[in-house]
Amino acid sequence: MKTLKLLAVLLSYPSAELVDALPEIARRLNAETALRRATQDALAGLLAELRREDLLDLQERYVAQFDAGRSTSLHLFEHVHGDSRDRGQAMVDLNALYARSGFVIKVNELPDYLPALLEFLAARPAAEVHELLEDCVHILRAVGERLAAGGSPYAAVFAALLDLHGAAPLAVPKRVVKAQAAPSLDEDWDETPVEFGPEAAAQSAQQSRPQFIRFVPKNP
Repeated sequence: MKTLKLLAVLLSYPSAELVDALPEIARRLNAETALRRATQDALAGLLAELRREDLLDLQERYVAQFDAGRSTSLHLFEHVHGDSRDRGQAMVDLNALYARSGFVIKVNELPDYLPALLEFLAARPAAEVHELLEDCVHILRAVGERLAAGGSPYAAVFAALLDLHGAAPLAVPKRVVKAQAAPSLDEDWDETPVEFGPEAAAQSAQQSRPQFIRFVPKNP
């Protein structure tokens, strides 16, 4: 599901490469029929901000949004295990899953980083995608609704993930909905194809996900 890779790119640390890729991202997302109209509008708002704002400002906001506290962290196990020893074992298990599937993660990134997981899932069979997203859908919803409550345009990415999974939409405050009016995703964008990010997953044998890789506590 290539849309997952587009969403992974949007959730990554802002860069000049990302800004250059925005027209192509807009074009491809606009063609994704699984996204609700409200989600398409919200994504258009996010892309417009990424296009309009100074790159250094975007980077500062990104750090403040995702790295300053646990409530909106993009590291999924942070929401489940916190700093407990269980988080370390969960990391090992997830890394093993990546390795068996031919997926190589950057050495300076943790395996539970959501953009990395989405890039991995973008190259996996639909059934495996559904199973792993089902495990973490409650985290995606919680983070997305916190972002929406704070008026963050990044909530649109989490709304899109819920749409792709077939889950109920985010509970977005009315005042935020009104503030997100934006042009359509492909309005005023060039359509020159732009390649972004290395291919992170290779063709691999079909292997089922081990049952011990979970994004919910075993003993809540």
